Amino acid sequence: MKARIGYVAWIVGVAQFFAFHGIVQAAWAEPYSWARNNISDLGNAHCALQPDPTPRYICSPEHALMNTSFITLGALVAAGALLTGPLWRKNATARTARCLLAAGGAGFVLAGLAPADVNENQHALGALLVMGAGNIGLLLAGSGLSHTVPPLLRRTTGLLGAAAIAAFGLFLSEHYLGLGMGGMERLAAFPLLLWTLTAGTTGLLLRRHRRTCH
Repeated sequence: MKARIGYVAWIVGVAQFFAFHGIVQAAWAEPYSWARNNISDLGNAHCALQPDPTPRYICSPEHALMNTSFITLGALVAAGALLTGPLWRKNATARTARCLLAAGGAGFVLAGLAPADVNENQHALGALLVMGAGNIGLLLAGSGLSHTVPPLLRRTTGLLGAAAIAAFGLFLSEHYLGLGMGGMERLAAFPLLLWTLTAGTTGLLLRRHRRTCH
């Protein structure tokens, strides 16, 4: 039951995030751009011109909804990392990966509690935990997943982590490769979310398969 709660936490966390992302961006009077705008722009509490690193006007009427979604996502990602024991090997790599994934979840909570235009330092720490610690955890998860997990997912997990870390480095150095600031940030942040959604679904399917076989 504990593992099932963890798998569902991952699925619900990611699903609600993308649902509220769409709702909040649709509320903008000036069209929100996945290439031009940061994810965090959706949670900014005030309407203002933001000059750095790319000039843009930010006004998110439903920012409170987005920040609540960030907090919910982070709490559920962390809960899933702690509760999904059957998905993991019993070794130090798996334990480290799970701790780092939980830290990534904590980063979303920090970002939601402190919008970028309210407490920039706390928000930046949250982003660092998500795209730094969380992505390193994703990289290690490729070696930490149980042998019962399909080989394709195990192989893809490490590759996703490596790609997300590389994208985070490009984002920090302001090399966007034509994708825009927001586009590169999403390449750094979304692999973790897509993986948790996939891993949660896989965990539920494996659990159902084991029950059917018995």
